[in-house]
Amino acid sequence: MVTEREKMLGGALYDGADPELVAARTRARQLLRRLNDTFGEDESVRAHLLAELLGYETDAWIEPPFHCDYGPNLRLGRNVYFNFNCTVLDVALVEIGDRTLFGPAVQIYTASHPLSAAQRRSGLESGQPVQIGADCWIGGGVIICPGVTIGARCVIGAGSVVTHDIPEDSLAAGNPCRVVRSLAAVNVFPD
Repeated sequence: MVTEREKMLGGALYDGADPELVAARTRARQLLRRLNDTFGEDESVRAHLLAELLGYETDAWIEPPFHCDYGPNLRLGRNVYFNFNCTVLDVALVEIGDRTLFGPAVQIYTASHPLSAAQRRSGLESGQPVQIGADCWIGGGVIICPGVTIGARCVIGAGSVVTHDIPEDSLAAGNPCRVVRSLAAVNVFPD
């Protein structure tokens, strides 16, 4: 038998009121409350709470407040930075590459709802994964929609709404977010 959690992670319609999922979200809220209240505490306390939330140790720096649905569906590369007031709706996998920076109030959504009002009434929802490559800079107030992939070394302008994939080495901005120009010429690393 397929669980609601397996359906959720597989991108199928699932029941978000499933007791296992409610318990997992409640656990995340409790850990986030503690994590978001660690100002002035020893760094090891913050690192421990973040590892407990995600299910693995990370060197990511997350400014409080930070919000997510579950935690373990968020895979962070090395040296990832989230500025203040970021939200990740991680009902599906969110993968973020090394050295990626997020401005304040960035929102990453994997959660989605059916287009059909009748299906929405049923309470079922779904999710699509989000991937963000290494060395990206996501400007303040950006919204990244379900199913989007942002390639490595991209810059996404503040306030953009990313509804479609953005190829690597791109400067992109707007609502909807569109590629403004290539950054391939500036993204050359010396040997």
